[in-house]
Amino acid sequence: MRYDQKVYFVKRIPGSYDPKTGNYIDKEHVFPVWASVMDTGTDMLNLLYDRIPQGIKTLHVMGHWKQPDLIRIDGKTYKIDLTRKLRSKQTFIVSEVPE
Repeated sequence: MRYDQKVYFVKRIPGSYDPKTGNYIDKEHVFPVWASVMDTGTDMLNLLYDRIPQGIKTLHVMGHWKQPDLIRIDGKTYKIDLTRKLRSKQTFIVSEVPE
């Protein structure tokens, strides 16, 4: 298995109130991680979603990570639907978030 694609784990931190705009300004910490990215198989899609949606990927990363809020792959944003911690790696099943 090759860990040949760079993905970015995004952790959002609630920010402070900006009285000028009236909005809260959130900060993002971005961590680059090498991962093996592939399309999710149809058996797993049927098991998780009871249908076959588009834009679902499976990631394998070496080591264990705290669960990020979002993952960016090739400029697209994904949310985590399922994660599994194995002995020496972690698996994420992610779905694309419309922007």
